Amino acid sequence: MKIVQEFKEFALKGNVMDMAVGVIIGGAFGKIISSLVDDIIMPLIGKVVGNVDFTNMYVALSGQEKGLALADAKAAGAVFAYGQFIQNVIDFLIIALCIFFMIKGMNTLKRKMEKKKEETPAAPPAPTKEEMLLTEIRDILKEKN
Repeated sequence: MKIVQEFKEFALKGNVMDMAVGVIIGGAFGKIISSLVDDIIMPLIGKVVGNVDFTNMYVALSGQEKGLALADAKAAGAVFAYGQFIQNVIDFLIIALCIFFMIKGMNTLKRKMEKKKEETPAAPPAPTKEEMLLTEIRDILKEKN
């Protein structure tokens, strides 16, 4: 039972929950970036290079006919699909760049918040009991005069 209790403590800590949220959001973010690369960037690059479809770039290793789509060539035998690799590398680079800028922005905000904390003057300390008594005595003396 002690192991179950330890696991509960571990699983319910804030860091584990934050990590789980990060993984879920990261997966969704990865899908968005993959769509950006697959559906927007790679077709533009292919158009600029000369109507090249990177997803269908491969070298047939089993003597397949030329001009087959990648899926058909794979069904017919082994292929060296370097176009898909190029697309995945570009996908990775874009995700890494986005994460870099996101972390850079977070660090900038963090530094600004720390600087703001340093600039905010600390509240003056509360008067001591002696000071409060002296203030009361002063006020009483003023009232008598």
